[in-house]
Amino acid sequence: MIDLKYSLVIEATEDPNFFGFYSPDLEGFTGVGHSVEDCLYQARWGMEEHLALCREEKIPVPFSNPNPVVTIRNSYKDSVSPALHEV
Repeated sequence: MIDLKYSLVIEATEDPNFFGFYSPDLEGFTGVGHSVEDCLYQARWGMEEHLALCREEKIPVPFSNPNPVVTIRNSYKDSVSPALHEV
């Protein structure tokens, strides 16, 4: 079981040792890791730190996601939607 309170998107880059991640459920939460496993670890503890900072700064904290999803995908090379590149 993956122990996360919010959904997570992990994006692979051209460098096989560098991944970025963010939570679509938790505004402003992002991070980097050296592997998918590292991203999961960093995200779990980083989310706790992010929530503590939000509480400290009196920023509203969203309800946890009862069914969080982890998505692993390639990062986009530009800001154009990949659907626009289909032929």
